[in-house]
Amino acid sequence: MKRVFLDANVLFTAAHNPNGKTAFLIELAVAGKFKLFTSTYAREEAERNICAKYPGCAVGLEHTLENITIIPVTSQSAGCPEILPAKDAPIFAAAVQCRSTHLLTGDTRHFGPLMNRPDLCKGMIVQTVAQFLDSLLQE
Repeated sequence: MKRVFLDANVLFTAAHNPNGKTAFLIELAVAGKFKLFTSTYAREEAERNICAKYPGCAVGLEHTLENITIIPVTSQSAGCPEILPAKDAPIFAAAVQCRSTHLLTGDTRHFGPLMNRPDLCKGMIVQTVAQFLDSLLQE
């Protein structure tokens, strides 16, 4: 079964846009298509951003998180691709720690060179939510 790690910006989007692709992704996970994970680090970042920009969506974030396994912050960043900025290393490390098959992010600026390159990511596939949903349709 696929193990899908969600970056903070994906959590933010799910809370801010409850009718979008990310919300659909969560519905698929609830239906048992794959398992969702995130880290306390990503959750805290999503909470900070949603409270600062769209405080009315904080309840939506809480609801979203009910369907996701949250793993503790890892201090390990060994093995993270060197091209990732230090602020993104904990996201990558947590995804590896929970044995994710996929890491979903909207951060194409920093993660873009790693997208769809499992050879650079310890076998894990880094994608946007749209890319991941498209890949499900092709299965």
